[in-house]
Amino acid sequence: MNHLPDLIRDLGFILITAACVTLLFKRLKQPVVLGYLIAGFFLGPHFPFFIHVQDTQSVHIWAEIGVIFLLFGLGLEFSFKKLSRVGKSAGITAFIEAVFMLGLGFLTGKVIGWNSIDSLYLGGVLSISSTTIIVRAFDELGLKGKKFVSLVFGILIVEDLIAILLLVLLTTVGVSNALSGSELASATFKLGFFLTIWFLVGIYLIPIFLNAIRKLLNPETTVVVSLGLCLLMVIIATNVGFSAPLGAFIMGSILAETKEGKNIEHLLNPIKDLFSAVFFVSVGMMINPQSLYEYADIILIITLVTILGKVFSTTIGALLSGQSLKTSMYAGMSLAQIGEFSFIIATLGVTLKVTSDFLYPIAVAVSAITTFTTPYLIRNSQRIYEVISGRIPQGFKEQLTHYETTFVTKSEVGVFGLLWEAYGIRILLNVTVVVAIALFTEHVILNFVFDLNTQSRVIPGIGAIISIVIAAPFLWAIIFGAPAQSSTNSPANVIKLRGLLVGVTIARVILGLLLLLGLISRFTTMHSSYLYALIVIVILSIVLRKYIEPFYHSIEERFMYNLNEKEREELELQKRKPQLAPWDAAMVEFIVSPNSIIIGKTLQESELKEKFGVTIALIERGHKKIMAPGRDHLLMSYDHLYLIGSDTELAEAKRVIEATDFHAEPPEHANYGLESFHLSKFSPYIEKTIRDCGIRESIEGLIVGVEREGKRFLNPDSGMVLKAGDLLWVVADIKRVNLNLK
Repeated sequence: MNHLPDLIRDLGFILITAACVTLLFKRLKQPVVLGYLIAGFFLGPHFPFFIHVQDTQSVHIWAEIGVIFLLFGLGLEFSFKKLSRVGKSAGITAFIEAVFMLGLGFLTGKVIGWNSIDSLYLGGVLSISSTTIIVRAFDELGLKGKKFVSLVFGILIVEDLIAILLLVLLTTVGVSNALSGSELASATFKLGFFLTIWFLVGIYLIPIFLNAIRKLLNPETTVVVSLGLCLLMVIIATNVGFSAPLGAFIMGSILAETKEGKNIEHLLNPIKDLFSAVFFVSVGMMINPQSLYEYADIILIITLVTILGKVFSTTIGALLSGQSLKTSMYAGMSLAQIGEFSFIIATLGVTLKVTSDFLYPIAVAVSAITTFTTPYLIRNSQRIYEVISGRIPQGFKEQLTHYETTFVTKSEVGVFGLLWEAYGIRILLNVTVVVAIALFTEHVILNFVFDLNTQSRVIPGIGAIISIVIAAPFLWAIIFGAPAQSSTNSPANVIKLRGLLVGVTIARVILGLLLLLGLISRFTTMHSSYLYALIVIVILSIVLRKYIEPFYHSIEERFMYNLNEKEREELELQKRKPQLAPWDAAMVEFIVSPNSIIIGKTLQESELKEKFGVTIALIERGHKKIMAPGRDHLLMSYDHLYLIGSDTELAEAKRVIEATDFHAEPPEHANYGLESFHLSKFSPYIEKTIRDCGIRESIEGLIVGVEREGKRFLNPDSGMVLKAGDLLWVVADIKRVNLNLK
């Protein structure tokens, strides 16, 4: 009789149980993650009425692989460029919320009577919201088109990076078993340094590698290559002293910037889902009902702290970042839960054996409860906002509005801001590269090429020379590099930079010389011979500038080419698309700023359609809605304008309508949308002009596009005659269109 290994048997029971429970949860429209947790509970040692997992050691190894693939998948969705695009509102809000919840969790733990390490880990558990649960809730409630959703997604992107930082910091605390400010600062600096280096080197090398093998890539080889790169970064990260999940997350974020990123994400989703399921099941196996019963009061307290704390901190953070009260409260209601990263942080404490046994099941229980409450909080956001808004004094509301407008109004860039934009970022990145070259030379080149046990005095000198030669282009860029092009677009900025040229040049030369001295002293003591060598190196750098400069520019150009590779391909695909069709247009809400030049003008006088090609489909003024407004309607401050047009047209119109980036939520009950229908030969509207056909009055809407014999007309003239077979695109209440026209 053949023997079946326990691991295979256990994996079979895990997947079968997980499948049955999650199918039930899908049927009940509950999050799948909760199904995995309950499946794990059934298979764990605390549920005696079911089959138990035998080889728990191997299951935990599979769970560790699941964490790696889960973080790799999050990295593929993350992208560092997304982080730069989410805007200051999302960054400020996420930072305030995470710091507040970290402190609140720590304080809660101390009040309950826990030790400092347990309290700190509790703060980490409560700091990060669940991307999976929020995305699921938004899908089920049909909210993905709402404006506050983009703010929430931006906050989640920043939270992912904060979570990675927390994993590093909590690992440091767990290993040292102490709350040392210097150690935390050192760990933060080390993380920032290696994140920068991995990103720069990865963006430079990975796209070159993928382009070289692109013809050989098919689904099978793509999966193997991407997983190989993921585990390679995991090995590098662990050797440097970081966690395996961090390495996986970094490689995912690097691959996300390449042309293959979306394809890799699509191909790896099933693998990620499989191992993630094993991870969440392993989490469920550790649920102890006795602990849940014993700590029921603490679970209730922490759940309330989580919900109230996250709603409060996110709302305050969003308000301070310049968002409206309504948008801020919607974001706060959406983020009031914990999820997958909380499990990972709690698992970290268990793995390092630094947290008490009760923390893990408490974290799981709080996550389960807040998962159930999240959809109800989001669904009732409007009602809660109306209650709170009605109790706020009018004077305070006006102050909030004034703060929003002032916060988002762009002011002139100061001297330090201009210097940072022109030189700061580039110099910082090049300094990081120079330091990395010194470390690479010392720990890799010298260790592998030379025998350091010979006590030779020549080897350190060789190391200094190698590092300086490799770092020469980057040292040149620090001392002589031109300012960033974005900073010289304004003539006023050019004049300012010229006035600061002498001081900037002196500072850059001093910095370059200090780096050179640092490189030499890193490998050997500073004798007079090395001082002479330093002088010779400086002279040679000036003489060989004509070779070093183009070499550096080629490196920089290749990096920028790789960085923008995905966007460039998307642009090429966009160019191949047929001419703009009506359904490529979007309906977007704008709010008329008090500083807009169109205030007090009629639609005809504003010339929005004539200048930008957009059409105003709806004006919302307080509780009054003006559908398909006429040319004589006046525009007023804080009018909500719903405009139809292409992305370019809308962007141009926005600059006139909004003097700031202030946005507000469209009314919850609005059901306006873009709908289409064909005119048959029996239609009463054919052979009539758009002005005279009566469609506008019938649906209280607006014809924004006509397709006829393959030709498309966006925002057609009101004198256009309708023909049989025309495909009309209208903006109106969708129910009214379906009732009267279809």
